[in-house]
Amino acid sequence: MQLRLISWFFITLNFMEYIGSQHASRVRRQGRMHPNVSQGCQGGCATCSDYNGCLSCKPRLFFVLERIGMKQIGVCLSSCPSGYYGTRYPDINKCAKCKADCDTCFTRNFCTKCKSGFYLYSGKCLEKCPDGLEANNHTMECTSIVHCETSEWSPWSPCMKKGKTCGFKRGNEVRVKEIIQHPSARGNPCPATTESRKCIVQRKRCQKEGKGKKNREEKRKKSNKDESKETRQESKGRAARRQNREQRESNNKTQPKKRKAPNKEEDLAPADTAH
Repeated sequence: MQLRLISWFFITLNFMEYIGSQHASRVRRQGRMHPNVSQGCQGGCATCSDYNGCLSCKPRLFFVLERIGMKQIGVCLSSCPSGYYGTRYPDINKCAKCKADCDTCFTRNFCTKCKSGFYLYSGKCLEKCPDGLEANNHTMECTSIVHCETSEWSPWSPCMKKGKTCGFKRGNEVRVKEIIQHPSARGNPCPATTESRKCIVQRKRCQKEGKGKKNREEKRKKSNKDESKETRQESKGRAARRQNREQRESNNKTQPKKRKAPNKEEDLAPADTAH
């Protein structure tokens, strides 16, 4: 009986020593992995570990795990890297991974940019665009199909032949339309934007440019000549009238005044009285 009690005593003692050693080892490990902020944490870390890097971040920074080979370490960043999206909580801000086909995302279920080979549509990454949409290889998005749009036909041009509007009976007239909206890859293509048709005009001779110019010059000279002739005639007429008027005025000034003819009755009256 005493031997059995002594055995239980030693077993209990050994068990207590084992528990104590495990607790001391845990404390030492925690002390090494969770040092105080003032003990050398860098890169925005609030708490850090020599083995695991950042364990928590300073306010407004995002905590994310980066893989280096077989090891993951924590880092604190001002914004989440490509392939991650940020989530904010009262105690910590974290960067969570996007879906495998998503390059950048707003949330896990809403992608903003897809990886190569996928097209973005309504926040999802698709290998093939839905019906009614087409793949845009520049933006890597599914976009609406755009058909060609044109303006109305312009009025028909004058009937012409070889760039002239005279000297022929049959020619061509043309009308055009403008492209308002160019089509996308799968859109309806644009129709012809130019139309031509035969036309008939009353035949007339083309006036030669040199002859026409000469006639116009002759008409202008003749008109100037007639105007000059009329002007000269008017000037001569005015000069003649002025000269006649001056001549009359000069004659009136130089000619003596005529004496008044005597009255016969008055001259004879004294003689009759004397007799």
